[in-house]
Amino acid sequence: MPVYDYFCPTNQQKLEVWHSINENITTWGQLCKLAKCDIGDIPEDTPVKRMISAPRVIVETGISDLKSQGFSKLVKRDQGVYENITATGDENRIVNINDHSTYPNFKQKLGD
Repeated sequence: MPVYDYFCPTNQQKLEVWHSINENITTWGQLCKLAKCDIGDIPEDTPVKRMISAPRVIVETGISDLKSQGFSKLVKRDQGVYENITATGDENRIVNINDHSTYPNFKQKLGD
């Protein structure tokens, strides 16, 4: 479902809600019910306006970003064999699920 932004000129509040493209939200009461928030002192029939907002864009995280943040990304290469494409230092590039010595060093990457 898409995310929509609505503005109430009476109380100058902006709310972000998810709903079907077929729903038509026109009043503060409808909006508050959908957003599951308190209606406050504003009358339920107060009109609201749907705002034009920039679309939400999801940008894929690159491998260098994953490495720098301490993540390990394993890509399946064969039955029980994975490639650690974020291997750093002395970590093994090939991970075999039957050989724990090939696993990434999670203790070194994760802190308390």
